[in-house]
Amino acid sequence: MAVSHFAAKPQYPCRRTDRETGRSFRKRCFQMAKQQKTRFYILGRCITMLLCWHDHAISD
Repeated sequence: MAVSHFAAKPQYPCRRTDRETGRSFRKRCFQMAKQQKTRFYILGRCITMLLCWHDHAISD
């Protein structure tokens, strides 16, 4: 008879406690907010570049 060295898997591995779900939700919210902040920063830089383009244009 072979002895297994692996621990038994939980019956519901995907089920999370309320505390873990709250942390996961909070982490996803912060991640999305960080992405939005980055997108707005890039958009702002692009708009600034387009508005100030005439200041840096080379005159012929």
